[in-house]
Amino acid sequence: MRIDAHQHFWIYNADEYGWIDESMAVLRRDFLPKDLKPQLEAAGFNGCVAVQARQSLEETRWLLELAAEWPFILGVVGWVDLRSAELRAELRELTKNPKLVGVRHIVQGEPDDNFLLRPEFLSGISQLEEFDLAYDVLIYTKHLPIAIEFGRRFPRQRFVLDHLAKPPIKDGALHPWAEQIRELAALPNVFCKLSGLVTEADWTNWRPDHLTPYLDVAWECFGPDRLMIGSDWPVCTVASPYSGTVGAVIKYLEMAGASLKEKVLGGNARKFYKLRLPES
Repeated sequence: MRIDAHQHFWIYNADEYGWIDESMAVLRRDFLPKDLKPQLEAAGFNGCVAVQARQSLEETRWLLELAAEWPFILGVVGWVDLRSAELRAELRELTKNPKLVGVRHIVQGEPDDNFLLRPEFLSGISQLEEFDLAYDVLIYTKHLPIAIEFGRRFPRQRFVLDHLAKPPIKDGALHPWAEQIRELAALPNVFCKLSGLVTEADWTNWRPDHLTPYLDVAWECFGPDRLMIGSDWPVCTVASPYSGTVGAVIKYLEMAGASLKEKVLGGNARKFYKLRLPES
């Protein structure tokens, strides 16, 4: 089963999606399951994991409602305030729904580069294992040294790095990103998503071979058992349609052989997020 491990839904509102600037005007509309499903199926995927885009419990509950209505949404990575004194109670309520498979915080948007190591945030992360929830790490490359320390503190917590920490693909630079990815990947509890790469390239002039050096590093460091494909739809559409975005990674994986390729295209996401597949 092929699973897109990273995509988003939203009902567009300029106040709540202020990060969508004029250069991304194509994203200033609603993106819903009915819009994704035909593209997902046309690219050969059977299901997806919907990931939060707003830091609100309201959105998390809405994503879970969508997942109940649309069976191809196999899991939801939502948001909950990991610094809250009410965290345990909120997690207890939310995890009554088995489709909540993980949580995420938009760390890349925090002004404090050391946010991941704040005591109150660490306290929240320490509670996720109790509820069998994964955590998606959304950071920029500059945060990788902090993320390495963060990952070391929780050896039993399942982590996945979103978007390869947004490497400088447009500039063609590999260092020190590659060395830091290698150090993070040395932690066996950390997985990685091959997602969000086209938007780190030159949106109007990128080619699949521009991604290859970064995919090579990911393959070398994480191997076929800890990588998963994600489209980052609809954000990817500023640079490429859905088919081109996932197609670039699928083409790269041709070198891996059928069984290893299918792990990255779905098997690893199913294992990492402990997804329950719909009954046939």
